[in-house]
Amino acid sequence: MELLIDRLTKQYGSKIAVDCVNAKFTPGVYGLLGANGAGKTTLMRMLCAILEATSGEVMLDGNNIIEMGGDYRNLLGYLPQNFGYYPNYTTREFLLYIATLKGIPKKIARQRTEEMLENVGLSDVASKKIRTFSGGMKQRIGIAQAMLNHPQILILDEPTAGLDPKERVRLRNILSEYANDKIIILSTHIVSDIEAIADQVLIMKNGNFIQCGTVSELTDKAKGKVWELRVSQSDAGRWLATANVASYRHEKADIILRIVSENKPSEAAVLCEASLEDIYLYYFPTKEGEE
Repeated sequence: MELLIDRLTKQYGSKIAVDCVNAKFTPGVYGLLGANGAGKTTLMRMLCAILEATSGEVMLDGNNIIEMGGDYRNLLGYLPQNFGYYPNYTTREFLLYIATLKGIPKKIARQRTEEMLENVGLSDVASKKIRTFSGGMKQRIGIAQAMLNHPQILILDEPTAGLDPKERVRLRNILSEYANDKIIILSTHIVSDIEAIADQVLIMKNGNFIQCGTVSELTDKAKGKVWELRVSQSDAGRWLATANVASYRHEKADIILRIVSENKPSEAAVLCEASLEDIYLYYFPTKEGEE
């Protein structure tokens, strides 16, 4: 199975949201990283055939996904950033309703509903109304509905939003196991989630892919750009205001800063091993990433 993006572009008036991107996806987990406004959600909506491209196309095994119509949608599972649900439905009722919309036969729908309730840890609240749930629980319902039809292509936009660390680990395990012969594309601002499970990472900026590769390939590109610097507490504010600081921690009376910089920020700075989060901050400095 091969999902091919060929010169895909989406333009709104004079604004180009996705700018002539190319990519090839085969079975595995792909992590999409980028600041707000980078074009991630627009790209995902075009991959789901929800949004029509201005130019270019998406091909599945040589077939245009728009022309495939329902045949493509039957292979697809999608979790948007804000998915709709009916607050007065119970979890089980909602998943059975989604199964009906997806054309899953009733007998199979019941089986898959119970399977997904178990997978996302909601079996014990299957009879409770969704309006009583926390944000994290609602997000787990969204993940369950996306996977209900056992899709060959699973596209998840910010799937870990609202999940606590235990729930995020559960989701990572589900996706890692599920990705054996399927294509999974996910975006998230929680870099550690992508670092833990993605076979390939695509960094998107201003509608383009600016870097693609495995986590180790990308972190190799940051060698010589990540530093640790010990400063006094009184001096820390100046560094936080002027440097691209990835993190800081207190150590006795001092502050240890982790700085992402092309050049050695201070004679006292010491090189350290780069992480995917450092890569993110390298391409999206703190102030830019907060847009």
